[in-house]
Amino acid sequence: MAKVRLAMGRALAGSAMLVCNLLASAHAQSTAEIAAYKGADRTSRLESGARNEGALALYAVGTQSDPVYQAFGKKYPFLKVDIVRADSPTMTRRLMEEYAAQTYLADAIELNTGAMAALKEAGILQAFDSPELAAYRKEAVEPGRHWALEYESYLSLGYNTKLVSDDQAPRTLDDLLDPKWRGKMAIAGTSTLANWVGALLRDKDEAFVRKLGAQQIKVFEISARAVANMVVSGEVPLSPTIFDSHMANSRDQGATVAWRALGGVYPSTNAVALASRAKHPHAALLYVDFALSKEGQEINQKLGNASGRTDIVNTSRPAHVYYLADEPNYVANYEKWLALGRQAFGK
Repeated sequence: MAKVRLAMGRALAGSAMLVCNLLASAHAQSTAEIAAYKGADRTSRLESGARNEGALALYAVGTQSDPVYQAFGKKYPFLKVDIVRADSPTMTRRLMEEYAAQTYLADAIELNTGAMAALKEAGILQAFDSPELAAYRKEAVEPGRHWALEYESYLSLGYNTKLVSDDQAPRTLDDLLDPKWRGKMAIAGTSTLANWVGALLRDKDEAFVRKLGAQQIKVFEISARAVANMVVSGEVPLSPTIFDSHMANSRDQGATVAWRALGGVYPSTNAVALASRAKHPHAALLYVDFALSKEGQEINQKLGNASGRTDIVNTSRPAHVYYLADEPNYVANYEKWLALGRQAFGK
């Protein structure tokens, strides 16, 4: 009898597993079908489905895009939008751990393109279509349409013009070594540090990075936006790890700040994507469409970001941009750059 019960238990377990697998397959297929649909009624279908879903979980990096989220919320007030934030490396690890545990919480994802490549390899991204993609530069859309560039921002020198005049501010990387800047600069010690060092090594060498370490640059374990706020307030006169979009946004709000590129720069290339196991795929695709639309991109442009759309003119792009996060060996190099940065600057 015990053997019979054991056999029945195994059979039931097997049946349950089969049902789970079938349901998972059906869900994946449904998400894929929704993502690939191109009919004329696509938007109305997405809106109808999103009303039934009622929610959107967005995994994103930073706070810079809050105006975009707010505009989306006004357009679709029937959706409860939950935004989970972390830097791209942290969010990538989190998503991989969640998918390994079969915990599928993210619907839409906004991270840098290097993180997106890792997520695609792990099967966490669903290829999608959108009528907005036709307006984008070819290189701004991943070939398999797993993501599209939402905005681009450039990392280099930001300074407070009340404390540092345009004539005094560094114009080259070598100018950062001037003794007059010793103890007056600050850098973000998060992923921004690693990417800044990576860009430095394209123009200079390891010895130059270590010379900068002698400048007594203060390292803060905070975001680039938070360091930008310190420049805005005058707590820090200047920082070589400031995104141009942060300075532009602050300047529009009355801050006395400026930005310039010193050598080649690292771009924050944030992209938007659909999670392969999204619980709210209709809502997620509505957000993807909005983020990539001219309306959404013009909001991003007002924040100082550059767009991948061909119908929007970008005037702020520096002459030399190093797309480090798009390189196949980015993850390994990132760890090396971070280690060097912490050695050179004492963190």
